[in-house]
Amino acid sequence: MKTKPKVGAVQMATGPNVNANLFEAERLIKAAKEKGASLVVLPENFAFMGKRDQDQLALREEDGDGPLQAFLARVAKQQGVWLVGGTIPLAAHDAGKIRAACLVFDDRGERVARYDKVHLFDVCLPEGGERYQESTTIEPGEETVVLDTPFGRMGVAVCYDLRFPEMFRRMLDGGMEILAIPSSFTAITGKAHWETLVRARAIENLAYVIAAAQGGFHINGRETHGHSMIVDPWGTVLAQVPRGSGFICCALDDDYQDSVRRNFPTIDHRRLKCRA
Repeated sequence: MKTKPKVGAVQMATGPNVNANLFEAERLIKAAKEKGASLVVLPENFAFMGKRDQDQLALREEDGDGPLQAFLARVAKQQGVWLVGGTIPLAAHDAGKIRAACLVFDDRGERVARYDKVHLFDVCLPEGGERYQESTTIEPGEETVVLDTPFGRMGVAVCYDLRFPEMFRRMLDGGMEILAIPSSFTAITGKAHWETLVRARAIENLAYVIAAAQGGFHINGRETHGHSMIVDPWGTVLAQVPRGSGFICCALDDDYQDSVRRNFPTIDHRRLKCRA
């Protein structure tokens, strides 16, 4: 019987101290590796959450060069894991903004993919008196990403993207079998929708979903929902971290996924296609 690969999701409550955040991220990646994870997903904004959204502009890096990119490459290589690097701020076309970039590194520390967050969180939450305007500091990406990995064809998305199912249908057309989604859902929206959305993306695409989240209180007054989870193609939650720093780790069963897709072929029954 072949060994089933294990994947992990890291949860953090990131603050403004970059070095402390990186130390915590590395600790949790190492812990997931020790539990057998060969692929680890970090949450959105794993390296920094300041008092203001504009504070991240000071950390932006040119593509291919910078301490945050070097950190991800080093840890992936040292731990021998594939690493989905949450999001880090990379230079944008607009000098006053950043790209929220999710970089994927293989177990040799080589970068194999970059995804720039497409959908930006510009919303008002009257219930909690909260307002968010990511487009003030973030320039949106334009393309979806699906790549070959030892664990299957992997799609990558970030947080607010989760609410746009047409995006994942495009990934499915690209052969997506697993989905990594670094996130930072608010406490309000997370309580209402997080688990429903994560499980829906797994069910409708008959895919494994690895959802790594921020979970706790932050110095900017924000509270994030947490509840990082790994969900199977039938929508079953295999593992979950409720709140605070931590990680989860479990095996992916491609034989099970093949069986579900073969016996419950909703993907093949589609009559409509999303157009670009």
